[in-house]
Amino acid sequence: MARLEIKQIKSYIGSKQNHRDTLRSLGLKRLGDVVVKDDRPEFRGMVHTVRHLVSVKEVD
Repeated sequence: MARLEIKQIKSYIGSKQNHRDTLRSLGLKRLGDVVVKDDRPEFRGMVHTVRHLVSVKEVD
């Protein structure tokens, strides 16, 4: 199964509360944090919500 490497590249200061909550649910706490998640629709949807704050790369 493919995996997604998600990195927070922008600060959440000034963003909506649901964006902050989504970053927290993904496991991103601060700028530069990187998490690796399974490529599932739930995580794709979360990434889509905060696409302006994160970068995504597919890894094996």
